[in-house]
Amino acid sequence: MTATALPRPVVLLGLAGILPQLLCLAVVVALPEWRWVALAAACFYAALILSFLGGLWWMLALLRGERGWEPYLLAVAPSLAGWAALLPWCFGLTWPGPSLALLGCALLASPLVDRRLGRQLALPAGWLRLRMMMASGLGLTSLALALLFA
Repeated sequence: MTATALPRPVVLLGLAGILPQLLCLAVVVALPEWRWVALAAACFYAALILSFLGGLWWMLALLRGERGWEPYLLAVAPSLAGWAALLPWCFGLTWPGPSLALLGCALLASPLVDRRLGRQLALPAGWLRLRMMMASGLGLTSLALALLFA
């Protein structure tokens, strides 16, 4: 299975989802006066993407006809992780490094959920490969931003 088995817009727009984080990384490196803005934007973007993934998992559970709690609890976990990662700003803290690390690790782990769901519901050919590419790109870029902040 390859990612090219998927519709072209799915592949191109999916991979383009890495671009905002790459832009934030470029700003942190090239424009130090915009560093905090770029770090905050990167943190919020990663949290939004995690929440989006949870929505996908919720819908997959619904389509599968799940009646138990487990798949829905799994589906809300990304939104809660994103929320927790953003809470430091609510308390006036300026530490995006740990938040970006948490989000980066969660993004890197997210294809494991897709793989598990794929055992229970037929996923389109190439989806898991594309998810690995998207999660790796966004997760590793988030971790790179976390390391630059440290």
